[in-house]
Amino acid sequence: MEKIKMEIAGEIALSDDPGATMKKWRDIFAISQVELAKFLGITVSTISDYEGDRRKSPGSGVIKRFVNSLFEIDKLKGGKITSKFTEKSKPVSDYFEVHEFARSITLKDFAQLINGKAISNEDLFESKRIYGYTLIDSLKVILEMPFSYFQNLYGNVDERVFIFTGVSTGRSPMVVIRVGASKPSAVVLHNLEKAKVDKLALKISEKERIPIILTKMAVDEMKEVLNRI
Repeated sequence: MEKIKMEIAGEIALSDDPGATMKKWRDIFAISQVELAKFLGITVSTISDYEGDRRKSPGSGVIKRFVNSLFEIDKLKGGKITSKFTEKSKPVSDYFEVHEFARSITLKDFAQLINGKAISNEDLFESKRIYGYTLIDSLKVILEMPFSYFQNLYGNVDERVFIFTGVSTGRSPMVVIRVGASKPSAVVLHNLEKAKVDKLALKISEKERIPIILTKMAVDEMKEVLNRI
């Protein structure tokens, strides 16, 4: 959390309009001028003067007190905003791994490397070229990952395969892909029997023209094979 505080303080200190930046962060934390003034033991007009650029730019001491106060007041109110920052500070590796290939390969070659079997859109295997993959813990991504992380799933290019582990039917991953702005080139459902693949997942696959591949190859073995490309 100290890193986030330093980033906010730095933004204020380097801003061409530090008062407006202070107001922005006070608004983000949903703290009124009255609340902040009472907590700091100063007048509301002092807060207003800083935000309205009627006082000289705040020094480092004022900025430090201001930033600390935002977090302390938020904590007293239940820590809703602080918890969002905590979520965003988690490394993406908690949810997924992104790997880029040194060269492109066809989706057909990709499937062969992981002993995968297509269950939809196999006609695209020769034409689609893949530049990387993202290994995704489906439960963590769907239930825990902050929404702001989703675009990071695509690494440098969209032409990649999403490999979902921990799936039970494949429905949730495909629904998430359906509503997303970007789409992967293909989806791998790990350790799932064809008979257990959800019908809606297959319908989404056909509609979006995103092939679904099934494989039971061990995750570590898959990574070892694919990371050689």
